[in-house]
Amino acid sequence: MKSGTVAVIGKANAGKSTLINVFVGEKVAIVSPKPQTTRDRILGVLTRADSQIVFVDTPGIYKSRNTLTERMMKTTETTSKDVDVILFVHDGHAGLGEDDIALMQKYASLGIPMLIAYTKIDIMPKEHIPADVKKLAEAGIEADVYPVSARKGKNIKALENGITQLLPEGEPLFSENVVSDRSERFMIAELMREKILLKYEEEIPHGVAIIVNTFKRRENGTYEINLDIVCEKQNHKAILIGKQGRALKEVASFARQDMEKFLGAKVFLTTYVRVREDWRESAGLLKELGYGETEL
Repeated sequence: MKSGTVAVIGKANAGKSTLINVFVGEKVAIVSPKPQTTRDRILGVLTRADSQIVFVDTPGIYKSRNTLTERMMKTTETTSKDVDVILFVHDGHAGLGEDDIALMQKYASLGIPMLIAYTKIDIMPKEHIPADVKKLAEAGIEADVYPVSARKGKNIKALENGITQLLPEGEPLFSENVVSDRSERFMIAELMREKILLKYEEEIPHGVAIIVNTFKRRENGTYEINLDIVCEKQNHKAILIGKQGRALKEVASFARQDMEKFLGAKVFLTTYVRVREDWRESAGLLKELGYGETEL
């Protein structure tokens, strides 16, 4: 059978995590319209009768601003050199600039088979697609381009077939019932962070980390979850909590609903907000919060 790893690479908000979730058929990566949504390398596994594709979701490509983002970019660079196929995800709706072409040329030069997923075609003028494909060919990028819409499911099967053809023959890397390498505990933290990204303004979500203190299944099947929302400043804590705790209650309720859907059971969720100043710049705090060098 065909079996191998595929690095899913592209700029922030290109639709990488959404695409992987559609392929796998389950939520294995959180999604929001803001940069830094994906911080870790996350595997999504798609198993068919004659193939297994292991998608490696990577942090979006953008300029590093602190120690955390530097490590995120290092994760992307390392991953791109240690896979069987590179799937470069480009936001077609955002246009095709010289910097986009330069990035594709960079990854194409690694000598690893590469495909381009040209996303969000459901919200852009269709006549832009052939013009952009021509630009890529003129730039010397020898990679098949697949115009897709993850939201509409358009051309997803064609892209899957294209990826499968480039994979080597081999045994499956995971058993057929596995869809991700990440634990339930990890996903619970990510679901909480996703809801914060969706609810609050620009700066606060980027300075937030989640620590799951308690993740326990009771005898009656329900889950007891206690977690800390770690932020960088006292005024951020006040905003996260909101007047009379309303903002925190709202985002926790929002997160709990997704946790219950993910776990398939009722969840009793307790949340606290803690301040750890400048944690994104501290190697020690990054490791304590789960972003150490060995994890990325």
